[in-house]
Amino acid sequence: MTYTNLLYDVEDSIALITVNRPEKLNPLNIDTVDALDACFADISSDPGVKAVILTGAGEKAFVAGADINQLTELSALSGQQWGLRGQQVFSRIENLTKPVIAAVNGYALGGGLELAMSCHIRIASANAKLGQPEVKLGIVPGYGGTQRLPRLVGKGRALEMILTGDPVTAEEASRIGLVNRVVPLDELIPAARRIASRILENGPVAVALCLQAVNQGVEMPLDAALTFEASQFGLSCATEDIREGTRAFLEKRKAEFKGR
Repeated sequence: MTYTNLLYDVEDSIALITVNRPEKLNPLNIDTVDALDACFADISSDPGVKAVILTGAGEKAFVAGADINQLTELSALSGQQWGLRGQQVFSRIENLTKPVIAAVNGYALGGGLELAMSCHIRIASANAKLGQPEVKLGIVPGYGGTQRLPRLVGKGRALEMILTGDPVTAEEASRIGLVNRVVPLDELIPAARRIASRILENGPVAVALCLQAVNQGVEMPLDAALTFEASQFGLSCATEDIREGTRAFLEKRKAEFKGR
């Protein structure tokens, strides 16, 4: 499959998506956003893809932000539509029932950080810089930054990043919980593959149900979220995978899950 401004490859059931505009540090324009939407829609219905790694081309940037040339043309109405479109696509990524790992190489700024935050797990290279610098352009983050960032790092730390526009280093991002871990640049994709492969050893239905439980439950009051978790647990108990998983445990062998 081919997508505008994206490279796409699948190996061992793991899709590797690379935002491919390295000459401009992989900025997000509307064509790239539309391509990401189409790509993740295809992935959601492709049984051959069980996990996703998302990264940027080159060594300098994951996604360095939005395409500034397109931003200058926005009005109040078209700006709102631009934001809603990006939010729709990033919500598709966040709500995918297959794990998505952001491999953040270099700059993840503005829409780039918002894209990374829509992924389920984030790994950063040691040279990464992550930030929401929109205020420096006189605008507000529009692809979910004001909402996902405080949910990940807390309100105070998020407001400092958003209101100053100053980026944080990979190590600081790890310290505040914005990324899961930091690795050398040449280890970034191998590390992401190792995590994806580790996830794929587990029951795929259980993985999907866990993603739903966390993504939806975190927005609910605790009592409602616990009830939702119990329903997800119940669904997992009705699968063939639980029979195989428990049997394999008792027989001291590796489970061979069928995803049903």
